[in-house]
Order: sequence, then C-alpha cells, then structure tokens
Amino acid sequence: MPAARTVRNTHHRIVAAPAETVGALVDRLSAPDDPLFPTPVWPAMVLDRPLAVGADGGHGSIRYRVTAHEPGRSVRFDMNEGGLGSGYHRLDVEPLGPDRCRVSHTLAVAMDARSRALFKLAIEPVHDTMVEEIFDNVERAALGALPHRPARRPPRARLVNRLFWARPRAVPVPAAASLLREALPRPDFTDAWHMPLKPGMPRDPRAWRNVLPFPVRGTAERELMLGEDASHLDFRASVVIDDEGVTLATAVRFHHVLGRAYFVPVRLVHPPLVRLILQREHRRLAYATPPAGVRNRTPSAPTSAPTD
Repeated sequence: MPAARTVRNTHHRIVAAPAETVGALVDRLSAPDDPLFPTPVWPAMVLDRPLAVGADGGHGSIRYRVTAHEPGRSVRFDMNEGGLGSGYHRLDVEPLGPDRCRVSHTLAVAMDARSRALFKLAIEPVHDTMVEEIFDNVERAALGALPHRPARRPPRARLVNRLFWARPRAVPVPAAASLLREALPRPDFTDAWHMPLKPGMPRDPRAWRNVLPFPVRGTAERELMLGEDASHLDFRASVVIDDEGVTLATAVRFHHVLGRAYFVPVRLVHPPLVRLILQREHRRLAYATPPAGVRNRTPSAPTSAPTD
C-alpha cells in the first residue's frame, strides 16, 4: 500500500477588526451562541465540554479533539484515529495593528490514496466552503456587516450538502400533538416523522406553514395543524416542535369503503412522499436562517445593515 501523504489546505483573510475582538469570537466556538460555525446549513461543531484542551467532538462525521488552545489567538484540533487520516486543523488570529488582524485556517492531514481521492472529490469543496463561511461570520460578528458578497457555494459543495442532509425517522405520534388528537380522536391511519433542528432553525411551528399545501386548521404554542375534509376521508397533519426537533404527524379517518379503497395505493406512496416533503422544508428553512454571525454577533459591534 502506498505511504500516506500529507494534504495541506490553508485559508487566510484580513479582517478590519482588532485581534482581541476576533479572538473572543474564536473562543466561543461550539458554545450555544457560537457566532462562527456556519450552521444550520452545515453541521454544527459539538464538543463534550467548553472549548479547552481535552474537549472532544467534531462536526458531522469529522471527529477530533482540542490539543492546543491559546485563548484569543489560536485553537488546534487533532483528528481522531479511524477517520479521514492523521493530522489536525487549526484556527489562528494574528494582529496586524490596532484595528486589523489576519484569520487563518490550516488543515494538515496524512491520507492514503483512497482518502486523498475522497477528499478531492467530495470533502475539499465542502471544507473550503465552510471555512470561507466561517470567515464571513467573523466579519459579520465583528463588524456588524459583511463588506463584500458572501462566500460562494460551488455546485459540488451544494450537491454533497443535499446528498448528506439528515433524513426523517419514524416515531410515534407525539403526545404534544393535542390539536391532531382532538381533531381525529379515532383515526384509521396515523404516522409521524421526526428530524432534529439545527442551531438557529425556527422553533415556531408557524414558520413551517408551507410544509404541506393544506389550509391551517389550528395553532398552539408548539403545534400547527393543517388539513382538509373530503367526501371519502378527513386528513390532518400537525407540525410539532419540541426540545428534540420537529415532527410531522398525520392522521386519516375514512368515511366509508370508498375512502378505504382510495387509501390503499395512497398508503404506499404516503411515507416516502412525507419524508421527502419534510426533508425539503427542513433544508429550505435551514438555508433561510440568518447566518450565525448575524444571530450571535458581538453585542458591541456596529449595527450598519449587512450587504448580503
């Protein structure tokens, strides 16, 4: 087997803000108010403790641990064994004067030929996009505005994002779906599909109004119910938000034998169709969410309107 070779990938950006301001943002990586990691479009950085040497975690399938941290200046993450390869990535802030600094991200990983091919084909476009979006969030959070157009998401990065987006999983109808249960107390068919909510995604069920093209039949603090009645059956669907995420639950009540006959083929296509609909709306709302650098920006940053 050919020996592993080190793949290096570096990004730099000059930011018109003091290094102390930018360094304070870096120190909030993985915190609940993380202003830099580009969620919810990309997976959040999650560590098992606040950012410090020894913290373990990662983002998505990429796993690592903090091996060096100079508060306000740099942090290094070493890759866990069994992943893409052996190496690290790090984020550094270098002062360039009282009101300017350089932010750098360096990736150095020893990979075998197979891992290098995978990196070039699918991982590098996503990695490059995420790093540039981190830099965008640095400027948004430190300056209160982005002084240029946002980083572009190339086609391969968007494709990988779409292919690896989270998929709904089957769950029982939530107990919190009270509107649904009251509307159809004895349904002939029910199902429910759940997806976790990424940081920043809307927790108001009314934001999910467009998940299905049916009239609104009821609203509650954590539930939005849609539905329609027909001569052969009644249909209701509820979007339920809880601490774990969002659930799309449906219930159907048949009026007579024609309703049952109609639903025989519908039952076959309903589950994959509902999963697809929920996944698409989940992704659409993630893309519509304000960037982390806007949501969690430095409180003292200027408030000029961003250009993006």
